[in-house]
Amino acid sequence: MSWRRGARGRPGSSGSGLGSSVMGGENAVAAAHDWPLGWERISLADAGRWLSGGTPTTSNDAYWGGDIPWISAASLKSSRVSDSDRRVTRLGAENGSRLVERGTVLFIVRGMSLKSEFRIGVTERQVAFGQDCKAIAPDDGVDPWFLAYAIRVHTSRILSMVEETSHGTGRLDTARLQELEIGVPSLTEQRRIVAANSVIERRITALERVMSKLRTVENALSSAALTAESQDWPNARLEEVATVSAGVTLGSEPVGDGTVELPYLRVANVLDGSIDTSEVRAVRILRSQYERFALRKGDLLLTEGGDLDKLGRGAVWDGRIADCLHQNHVFRVRCGAQMVPEFLALYTSSAAGRAYFQSVGKQTTNLASINSTQVKKMPVPLPPRGEQEGLLGPISAARAGVASAEKRVAKLRAVQQGLLEDLLSGRVRVPQG
Repeated sequence: MSWRRGARGRPGSSGSGLGSSVMGGENAVAAAHDWPLGWERISLADAGRWLSGGTPTTSNDAYWGGDIPWISAASLKSSRVSDSDRRVTRLGAENGSRLVERGTVLFIVRGMSLKSEFRIGVTERQVAFGQDCKAIAPDDGVDPWFLAYAIRVHTSRILSMVEETSHGTGRLDTARLQELEIGVPSLTEQRRIVAANSVIERRITALERVMSKLRTVENALSSAALTAESQDWPNARLEEVATVSAGVTLGSEPVGDGTVELPYLRVANVLDGSIDTSEVRAVRILRSQYERFALRKGDLLLTEGGDLDKLGRGAVWDGRIADCLHQNHVFRVRCGAQMVPEFLALYTSSAAGRAYFQSVGKQTTNLASINSTQVKKMPVPLPPRGEQEGLLGPISAARAGVASAEKRVAKLRAVQQGLLEDLLSGRVRVPQG
């Protein structure tokens, strides 16, 4: 092998377990193990040439609009790095940015995404990149995809290194990252590991294509459901077919007897078409207020504020958390017998529904908002309930297909992660031949 060997680069030495999920920064200790015979233990600093990027001045038209993709924290979203919405000229790449060739490992070291994920990829063509990224041009004895995988399995530990800047964004200390150690087998075995992972990756990619097609079908069915016969449907104000309620106001929680602490949904939990319960907080209320703020399965949740084009985003609550409340910035819409919640959600997320929220929303410097009176006065179509259910049938089938594919992808990702941890630690070896 021809990489630069540091003081710690020695074959078969004991090192940090690549398969461990390491949290807690410098105080965390990974489980030690012996690398297989013939493997080298090296720091990331010794895996290749580290490079920093930059941004050509945007005031010079000669630097932008060329044919070289310029990769930033916003555009590095795939493990295969080949394109970007922004492109630079060769002159721009040579004046303020950095050019790297195919087979370079790129990763994010600054940005909001670092608070929850570590983005890393391998270039599939010549690209330039900005200062929010770092690059490693692997030495001759290191396969770029192997190196990317060897870094990615340390995601938990890497995220524990992220610091918050004064602007609220995440920043990764590359000096600490360079100290991370990996085990490196022969180039032949590295490529066998990459090939083994590619088998799972191809299955995941195929499922993701299916999901994309099903989402296209779902969107087409949703649009058709609201245009086919909508001209003949009567309209009603939302308050005539549903009750609209605000939730718990935070800041002065009661104490003592007669109170109870319960989970609640806030704006961050209510997405466009889905509810994210990966991080749910709790609030203390009087027991007597429970029915006022409690959610039931079938309640439509709509957000009060945000960007103007995202006002009134929401989804139907599926009751996955018992005794759950909602915050005052999330409206609870509880439908009566005439309105199916999923049909109402279909309308509020449609072009017509969004247009209404934008027309009544109050715009401030940083965000917009709507109030409960405006939500109650919203005109909504009111076809017969049986017709609502009939229109929702094909849409629900498409959504079920997407949900099924998502679960299969999640399972494959878990299998893939476990396999990579085993392969990259040497606990499992890829058969030869």
